[in-house]
Amino acid sequence: MDYQQIFLDTKDRLGYITINRPEVRNALNKETLDEILDALHVFQADDTISCIVFTGQGEKSFAAGADIAQLQDKTMHDALKADGMQEAYTTIENCAKPTIAMINGFALGGGCELAMACDIRIASTNAKIGLPELNLSIIPSAGGTQRLARIVGKGKAMEMILTGKVVDGEEAYRIGLVSEVVAADMLQEKTEEIATQIAAKGPLAVKLAKLSIQHGSETELNTALMIEKLSQAVLFSSEDKNEGTKAFLEKRKPQFTGK
Repeated sequence: MDYQQIFLDTKDRLGYITINRPEVRNALNKETLDEILDALHVFQADDTISCIVFTGQGEKSFAAGADIAQLQDKTMHDALKADGMQEAYTTIENCAKPTIAMINGFALGGGCELAMACDIRIASTNAKIGLPELNLSIIPSAGGTQRLARIVGKGKAMEMILTGKVVDGEEAYRIGLVSEVVAADMLQEKTEEIATQIAAKGPLAVKLAKLSIQHGSETELNTALMIEKLSQAVLFSSEDKNEGTKAFLEKRKPQFTGK
């Protein structure tokens, strides 16, 4: 695809998907979402990429939400279609490779929902994160009402959504919405530090850890424990497990192959 709304970049084993619409604070229209999903599939298929980072172009905005001009024309039938923002973010959440939201400014509405669909969220101190959709008499429907409650708890999610409260990076860290908050000039360095730590792990173990956490957290404990057990059984029979344990005993760096 010839990308017009985003651009891709790679650094070591890290793949960047950058929303490139700074003139509208990186607002998310249908075309941008289509390009994001295409780029996601490109990086998923690339064996040299271990971790995927989402961010926004410029220093002011990660993604400032859905494109209001397109939103104004939406009808009831559009909300019920199976190819909207909610489905796009579910695809991102289910990505086999770990994903990081590098939040470098405004992450509002659909931008906040994009960040929450990622596995890890890292924010700069000047980030502004929230779900203000009720100001337009709509709700956060790209996973916002569900993922926010699962991440920060029902009470805090209720407060943020009903009031439209926007939190800065420090408060987002305090309530558990992001896992790290750093100065803006340190954001990429911190993101790459965490991504490098992940990339050093066995890729099959990373994939199955994600699967166990995501699917286990959506079911009751005994079923979740069985998902965990079966994932471990797969790993016990892998070449990477043998390499990891052998490298540990030999006091050397493991050479994982994802098999």
